[in-house]
Amino acid sequence: MRKFKLLPSVLIVCLLAACLAPAAAALDDPAINARAAVLADPETGRVYYSLNADERAYPASLTKIMTVLLAVEAIERGEVSEDDQVTATETSMQNLAEDGSTAGIVAGEVLTFSDLLYGAMLVSANEACNVIAEHVSGSVEAFVELMNERAAELGCTGTHFANTNGLPDENHYTTAADLALITSEALQHSLFTTICNTVTRTIPATNMNDERVLSNTNALINPSSPFGDSYYYEYAHGVKTGYTDAAGYCLISTAEKDGIRLMAVVLGCEAVPRADGSGNDYQSFSDSITLYNWVFNNFSSQEIVSSAELVAEVPVELGQGVDRVSLRPSSAVTAVVANDTDLASIERDIVVYSERDGETLVAPVSAGTVLGEMTLTLNGEVLGSSELVASTSVELARSEYMKGRLSETFSSPAVIIAIIVLAALAAVYILLVVRYRSRHKRHLRDVRLAEAEIRAAKQQEQQPQPAAKPPERPASKPAERTPAPRAQRCKKPSAPDVGYFTEEEVQSRETVKIASNIPSADNKSRRDYFEEFFRSQYEEEKGQDAGEEKKAEKK
Repeated sequence: MRKFKLLPSVLIVCLLAACLAPAAAALDDPAINARAAVLADPETGRVYYSLNADERAYPASLTKIMTVLLAVEAIERGEVSEDDQVTATETSMQNLAEDGSTAGIVAGEVLTFSDLLYGAMLVSANEACNVIAEHVSGSVEAFVELMNERAAELGCTGTHFANTNGLPDENHYTTAADLALITSEALQHSLFTTICNTVTRTIPATNMNDERVLSNTNALINPSSPFGDSYYYEYAHGVKTGYTDAAGYCLISTAEKDGIRLMAVVLGCEAVPRADGSGNDYQSFSDSITLYNWVFNNFSSQEIVSSAELVAEVPVELGQGVDRVSLRPSSAVTAVVANDTDLASIERDIVVYSERDGETLVAPVSAGTVLGEMTLTLNGEVLGSSELVASTSVELARSEYMKGRLSETFSSPAVIIAIIVLAALAAVYILLVVRYRSRHKRHLRDVRLAEAEIRAAKQQEQQPQPAAKPPERPASKPAERTPAPRAQRCKKPSAPDVGYFTEEEVQSRETVKIASNIPSADNKSRRDYFEEFFRSQYEEEKGQDAGEEKKAEKK
C-alpha cells in the first residue's frame, strides 16, 4: 500500500472547498496570467489557490506525466525493467509532428527503457512516448486505453487521452484539477521524482546515434534551459513543461521552503515580449514563481496544538481514586496558515472513540493509549489531525471491579435464567428430601410399633401361666365318710415377688434374682425357702380342690 493512497479523493474535496470558500485570511489573490491554475500541497491535497480548475483545457506535453507514471508502475510491478533493451519500431515513429519535440530517436534504434523515460520527461520526446507505450502494452492504442483507465481510477472527471505525448487532438483534453491529481500520484514514486528533478542526462551512443546529452526544459530548475536563466527558482523541483499553439505554455512544478511544500499547475499561458526588449516573458514560469512567493510570503508553518496540551476529558469507570482521564495529542500539530490567522479561530473536531461507539471507558488505562482523534479546520479547510492519547495512567480499583463484575454477571439474562433453573431444581430437591424423611420417619415409627408389639407379645408369652385345674371327676355319689379333723396348719409364709423371675426360672425353682425387699441369704437357704413356699402353695391348692369336691358331693 503506497503512502497517500487517498490523496486523489482528498485533493478533489479540497479543490471543491477552494472554489466555494473565501481566500485564506482574506488575502488578495495572486496576480497571474494563466487561463487555469491550481496551487496545492501535493502530500495533503490542501488547495491554497485555484483558478478555473475544472475548465477543459489542452495539456500539451503535460500528458507525458501520465505516460511516465504508467511506465514506472509497470517497473514496480516487475513487468518491465529500467535496463530492458528496447527497439524503436516503425509504428512508434508514426503520427508525430514534424516540428514536435524529439530526442532524435529513429526506427531500429536500441535504447534502454530508462533512457526512454528520461527522453520523454527532460526534452519532451514525442517518439520516446510511443516506444514506451509499445514496450509496456504492446501497442500505442492499448497504452492509451490504460491511460484513460488510470485517470478514472485517480478520480479525474474532465480528462480524456487520445495519444501518449499530448500532440493536438480534439479528443485529447484535461483540467488543471485533474492534472493536479495525476501529478500528486506520480510524485509518490521515487523513480518518477528522480527523473523529473534531473537537469541533464547523457545517453550513451547507440546502434544508430552518437552520445546525446538531454537538458531539462524546465527553466525553474535548469538555468541553461532554452528559456534562459531568469526563471531559475532555488526552491523549485521538477516537474514538466508543455507547449502547443492550442494549449499555450503550460507548466507543472513543485517548490519547498521553510517546511511548506507546494505544487503549481498553470495552463494556457503566453510568451509576452518584455518591456525592456530583453526577450519574451514566458508566463508559465513567472506565474508559477508568483504563486509560490504568494504563499511563502503570506503563510507560515505554525504549531496549532502542542503535544502537552490537554484538549479533552473522558469519564473512566472503576478507576482507583479517579473517574476521568485527560487526553492530549500524540504529537504536536503544525499547519501552514496565513501569518495573521487567529489560532483561536481554528476549529477542533474531537472524536472520543468510547463516546462515539456508545461504550464506557473502563480502567485500567495506560498513559499513551489512543482514545480518540482530533481534526483541525479553518474556514472548512482541513489543516491537520492527530490521535488523542491518555495523558496519565488510571489504575483499576479492584473492589469496584469485583462489584461491577458481580453486577454485570447477575444482570445477564443467561445468568438469571440459570439461577431460576437452579432454584427450581433446589426446590424440587428439598421437596423430595422432605417427602423422603417424612416417609422414613413414618416407616421407623411403624417399625418401632411393630417391634414393641413383638416385645409385648414375647413378654406376655414369658409370663408364668396359672396351674391347670385337675380334670373333674365323674359325678358319682361318694361314700359317706366322717370327716377327719383338720390338722392345725402352720402360718403360711408370705409369697415371694415372682415378677423378678421368668417362667423357666420359676418352674425349675432356680433363683435368678432376689428383689431388694427379700432378705439376703445363701443359696441353700433360698432353695429351702422357695421349696417350702411352693409346697405350702401346692397343699393349699389341693385343700381347696378337696373342699370343692365335698361341696359338690353334698349337693
